[in-house]
Amino acid sequence: MIEGFTALYIFMLAAFTGYEVISRVPVILHTPLMSGSNFVHGIVLVGAMIALGHAESTVEQLVGFVGVILAAGNAVGGYVVTERMLDMFKSSKGGAK
Repeated sequence: MIEGFTALYIFMLAAFTGYEVISRVPVILHTPLMSGSNFVHGIVLVGAMIALGHAESTVEQLVGFVGVILAAGNAVGGYVVTERMLDMFKSSKGGAK
């Protein structure tokens, strides 16, 4: 049972630290950080696919499938948001797109 409390403590500490770090990032650095985090989401997707490949029971396969779907959605959503952010910095000179 102590491992569960330790894991919860580490999760809460990581969430608090992440919030504090991200809240202090200047606006101009958000786009490069989003690009880097998209790379991490791609690694998470690969890890979820490997875990799904090693799943033996139906429950493990279901959890692995949900993990792959969520990781893929997170990676794709990150790239969409990054693209929209980069479009905000494009110049409107020279007519329409």
